[in-house]
Amino acid sequence: MYVLTVYIVKEVLKGSLVALILLLTLFNLFTFSDELKDMGGGYGLKEIFYYLALTSPSVFYELVPASALLGSLFILGAMGNNHELIAMRAAGLSVLGIIRAVMISGAILAFISVLVGEFVAPVTQRMAQMVRITAQGEQFHMDFKYGLWLREGKRFINVRQVVDDGHLADVRIYELDDQQHLHQALHADQATFNGNQQWTLSHIKTSDISTQQMASNTAESQLWTSTIAPNLLKIVAVSPNNLSLLDLADYVNFLKKNHQKSHAFEQAFWGRIVNPLVTFIMLLISAPFVIGVKRGVSVGERMMIGVVIGMSFNIFDKIVGHLGLIYSLSPSLIAFIPSMAMLAIAVFAILKLQ
Repeated sequence: MYVLTVYIVKEVLKGSLVALILLLTLFNLFTFSDELKDMGGGYGLKEIFYYLALTSPSVFYELVPASALLGSLFILGAMGNNHELIAMRAAGLSVLGIIRAVMISGAILAFISVLVGEFVAPVTQRMAQMVRITAQGEQFHMDFKYGLWLREGKRFINVRQVVDDGHLADVRIYELDDQQHLHQALHADQATFNGNQQWTLSHIKTSDISTQQMASNTAESQLWTSTIAPNLLKIVAVSPNNLSLLDLADYVNFLKKNHQKSHAFEQAFWGRIVNPLVTFIMLLISAPFVIGVKRGVSVGERMMIGVVIGMSFNIFDKIVGHLGLIYSLSPSLIAFIPSMAMLAIAVFAILKLQ
């Protein structure tokens, strides 16, 4: 049985790898087509290919569950059409034994996916943004019309530009008093991170506001103590779906300390935890569609089954996620509902095979 198990694991892994390469190539082609529209200046073909290479780990992480589903459907379907599964069962390998072998391959895929998603993709995604923006001669764009807004206690901080990891430009800080009235407004041309929660603000204009008068003054530089660090700014500048668990946990903790909404980032956090489980479920659900479907079903038909399953799961997951954000439902519950629903369907289908 060991030899048969190893054989199934190797074949499913190979099929998933082929599906992953094909899907990754397809996605990169679409991205390449979009990036060609932004060519110009210092942003040429060399920079576009570098950008695609740096964004590939993030796409890889997202595609692993779908690739596992398509690869297992193709490989197990081929084994069924070639009577290999019948021969394996005649040799004493049960349906559960076949599924166990598929799950072992799923564990390997999930392990690789977690390594890439947690330690490679977040870093390369930030690098990709910097490559694209630097080549186009811009500053680090925050995807907000008026820059990035953060709250820290009674202070509201507006950052218009992130020059690099430790330098900000065009920084505005608004501080409220105990009655929630504007107490001070400060503008600094630059802010440099010194470490240990210390920033140096340069070319400063300060306005002190009270009910009686408003006084303004200028200064060349001053120290600013803040829990906001460069890594936090990088977290906010990247989509939650491209952040690691540690980055998401740090930012959720920051938002909660400052009494801000963290629902979207909590949902992304739990989505990260659930993602490896999705790979297992996609593999698990492929088994009944192969073992329970009659032989002679073409590769195209099996691929269509995989596409329908994958798209249905993705649509259901998006709907549940949006409902969770609208009605402020538990992020952990929202993350697990689609996966648990698919798992229930897979277990029900497998039980019918027994």
